[in-house]
Amino acid sequence: MPGQKFGPAWFPGLVAAGLGLCGLGLIFKDLRERRAWLAWPDWMRRARPRLAVAAVLGGLLFYVLAADALGFYLTALLIVVIWMRVLGAAWRIALPAAAIATVVIHLSFYKLLRIPLPWCVLEPYAF
Repeated sequence: MPGQKFGPAWFPGLVAAGLGLCGLGLIFKDLRERRAWLAWPDWMRRARPRLAVAAVLGGLLFYVLAADALGFYLTALLIVVIWMRVLGAAWRIALPAAAIATVVIHLSFYKLLRIPLPWCVLEPYAF
């Protein structure tokens, strides 16, 4: 917004710095206790949780690569439907919930934060 002394990257940068400090604190704590830095929790020994973690990471990578070509609506809708299905939701729940979540997220960025998200393929239907 006009007149602000900081830009849109200020808050995400502040959150990233806080998370970085927390990560450093955890590393130093484990060093003091002489524990391993990387240990798989018990739930990672099962296939479904590993698939869920891979789906989240793959979805984020897909968004970075596809959002400029497909636009936010198509990319986010596809990702959220896949995430919900991987996590066990039925199609009758996943499709409407993903559609509602995509619209709410877009309106939150567009109207509240005044950050435009890419329309691309759906540009003729932009409101």
